[in-house]
Amino acid sequence: MARTANPHTRDNLMEAAFKLVREKGLTATTVDEICAAAGVSKGAFFHHFKSKEELAVAAAHHWSAVTGGFFDNAPYHQPEDPLERLLGYIALRREMMDGEIADFTCFVGTMAQEAWATSPPVAAAAWDSMAEHAEKLAVDIDAAKAARGIAGDWSARSLALHIGTVTQGAFILAKASGDASIAQDSLDHLRRYIEALFEAPAPAAKS
Repeated sequence: MARTANPHTRDNLMEAAFKLVREKGLTATTVDEICAAAGVSKGAFFHHFKSKEELAVAAAHHWSAVTGGFFDNAPYHQPEDPLERLLGYIALRREMMDGEIADFTCFVGTMAQEAWATSPPVAAAAWDSMAEHAEKLAVDIDAAKAARGIAGDWSARSLALHIGTVTQGAFILAKASGDASIAQDSLDHLRRYIEALFEAPAPAAKS
């Protein structure tokens, strides 16, 4: 009888890549190591993916789905005030910057640092993931601008991408220093910046 394929093998391979790439980087992570971490054979790997690069691209999209579901259901969405939701998001990101650095850093961000000049498909998939996340943040940013009458010459999308820039940079500082508290400090500065940016404009003086 033919062996029944495990329907979870593909996801297991991608999730093994999440862990290993965040620990070692994409280049240093081998197909053999991914297979061992996923508990599957090399033949099973090549049944689902033609190469490590193809796995990395698929895993970037899977990362978006997994993390997107987590953030979509996080409690920071509960307040009616969109600025409170945005600040709640930043507080959650800061709270997550705890424990082992490899466990809280970003899979697609790690790959982008390596692959931007060597693997256009991986770089593009990483960008798609980051941009998709930013677009969700931009919804609350737009709403907060409207609620507070902020008419700055900046777009919600640009601020959402800046939030991503600070977060990704905080991950890099944590990796370089080995100190997660430095990353948390960066998020504290980001919160103060957002609070200042959304201060209600002073009322016009009466003539």
